[in-house]
Amino acid sequence: MLAAWLHDLSPFAIRFTDTFGVRWYGLSYVAAFVIGWLILRGLGRRGLTAIPPERAGDAMMIVVLGTVLGGRLGYVLLGYDFPLLYSFTSDPPWWGLLAINKGGMASHGGMIGLAIAAWWISRGFRTDSPAADPPERVGRCSLLHVMDVLALMAPPGLLLGRVANFVNGELLGAIVSPPGKPGPWWTVQFPQELRGWVRPGVTDAQSHTPALDGDQRRALWDLVLDAYAHAGVAKEQTEAVLWAGGREADIAWQHGIDLVIEQASRHRAVLETILASRHPSQLYQAAAEGVILGVVLWALWAKPRAQGLIAAAFFGVYGVLRIGTEVWRLPDPQLGRTLGLSRGQWLSAGMLAVAAALAVWAIRRARGGEPRLGGWLARR
Repeated sequence: MLAAWLHDLSPFAIRFTDTFGVRWYGLSYVAAFVIGWLILRGLGRRGLTAIPPERAGDAMMIVVLGTVLGGRLGYVLLGYDFPLLYSFTSDPPWWGLLAINKGGMASHGGMIGLAIAAWWISRGFRTDSPAADPPERVGRCSLLHVMDVLALMAPPGLLLGRVANFVNGELLGAIVSPPGKPGPWWTVQFPQELRGWVRPGVTDAQSHTPALDGDQRRALWDLVLDAYAHAGVAKEQTEAVLWAGGREADIAWQHGIDLVIEQASRHRAVLETILASRHPSQLYQAAAEGVILGVVLWALWAKPRAQGLIAAAFFGVYGVLRIGTEVWRLPDPQLGRTLGLSRGQWLSAGMLAVAAALAVWAIRRARGGEPRLGGWLARR
C-alpha cells in the first residue's frame, strides 16, 4: 500500500474467446441507461417533468440512440480516430465504426447526440388512439425543459463511463514517477502503456510510452517470451519469429505485449520495474463529472429556476471540470496539444460558450412570461 498499484483488471466481465465477451465498458452503458430510465420515470411520477412516466421507456430509447450514435460519430469525426471510418476487418462487427465493444466514444459527441434527442423528445409521443385525426401527441413540452431533464440524468452515466475507462486501462494519466522509480501510493502502473512498444527497442513516435534503459528493455523482451511460454508456445519458436523481423515479427511482438498485459498479475515483480507510475486521471474525471457535477445539478433542480438553466449549468460546470482534470490526463497521442490545451479541453472551452448562450436564452424566456419550475423542494 506504500507504492503504486499495478493495474491488473480485465476489461471482460464474461469472456467467451480471446477477443469476444461481455465487457465492463458495455455494461457501464447499460447500467447508465437503466439508471437514467429510473430517474426519468421517478420524476414523471412525481409530476416534476412533462414527460409522462409511461413514456419513459420510449424517451430512453431515443436517448440511447442519440448517445451511442453521437458518441461514436463524435469520436471519429472530431478526429480522435478518423481511420475507423474506412477500417474493415474479417471479424465481427467487420466495420471499425461499429466496433464500440472495444471502446472509442467521445463524450462531447454524445452530448451533441443528446441535444438532438432532447429536440426529438420535446415533440411529444404519438398516442395509439385510432379516433384521433390527426394523431394526438402526449408529453409535448419545451426543448429547454427536456434538456434540463437529460442533463440531470447524465452524471451517473459519465461516472460509470470513466470507471470503465479505468478498468480498460485507457486514457492514461500523466506520469508521476518514471519506470524504475517507486511511485506514491495513490498512483497506478498501467501495463497498457507497453502497447507503445511496436517492436523490440522501438516505440511509436506518437505514443506516450516512456523510455527504458538497456536492462529494462531486456526485461520486457524476457516478459514477452515468458508470456508466450505460459500460453503454450516454446521460447525458441517465439525467438525465431521475433528475430526474423518484418511484419510477422511485429504482429507477434504486439500479440506478446497483449499477453503480458493479460498476465499482469504473474509478471508483477518485473512490471513494477519497467512501468511508469501515473495519475489515475480516469478516477479524477469520474469524481468530477459524476459526483461533483451531479451534486451541483441536483442542488439547482431543488430550487425555483428558469427552464434551461440546469442544461446551462451542466455545460458550464462540465466544461470547467473537464478543462481542469485534463491537466492530469495525457492528450490522445495522435492529437497532442494545441497552444498547451488538449482536444478535449478546447471542446470543453466551446461548451462554456454554449452554457452562456443557453443561460441567456433561458433568462430571456423567463422574463417573457414562461413559467418557472420549482423542483422538489418547492413542491413540499
